[in-house]
Amino acid sequence: MRTLYHQPLSPRCRKIRIILKEKAQEFDLVVERDWERRPEFLAMNPGGSLPVLVEPDGAVFAEQCAITEYLDEAYPDRPLIGFSPRERAEARRLAAWFDTHFEAEVSRYLLGEKVEKRQARRGQTDAAAIRAGAHNIHYHLDYIGYLCERRRWLAGDDFSIADIAAAAHISAIDYLGDVPWDDHLEAREWYARVKSRPSMRPLLTDRIAEVKPPAWYDDLDF
Repeated sequence: MRTLYHQPLSPRCRKIRIILKEKAQEFDLVVERDWERRPEFLAMNPGGSLPVLVEPDGAVFAEQCAITEYLDEAYPDRPLIGFSPRERAEARRLAAWFDTHFEAEVSRYLLGEKVEKRQARRGQTDAAAIRAGAHNIHYHLDYIGYLCERRRWLAGDDFSIADIAAAAHISAIDYLGDVPWDDHLEAREWYARVKSRPSMRPLLTDRIAEVKPPAWYDDLDF
């Protein structure tokens, strides 16, 4: 059985979990406290970052972009990076947008302050950082709304890694109750469609000791 080393609220780990489910691939989950830098974990990924995927034959894949590309090529019956060169370029661009800009401007502030600091015991939360994340998320939800007005899914006609990357980040923020859905109805409608996919359901059962999710978190009808 393949194994995915992860943290439950890590958007990058959630992205790979969704991809594996979309590809109909079975896997075991192992929660890794990556901040502890276990020697056994560093032997698999000297960079010390999550996620890490270990295949049944022992092959190890690290870094979420590399894992994404590997899975889409290894299991091509359910492509998630697009069909044409233009579709693939756009799907990759938007996935990178959320994995880079959304992470730096929203996830790092809200998840970093409310969850990661508590887990790693790295001191007091920074209220200014939390306010910055709460302010910045509006811009990204507006962008999702803009895309949804013009396309069936974020990158085009087909569900892709663009939707997966966005949902991975937003689902983690939604666990904190920090997504202002009432101000962004187009983004809410898109997320409701993503949330109803079978690949999302295991994520919605995640719970961590440090924070409890809001009542709507795992409600498929919102």
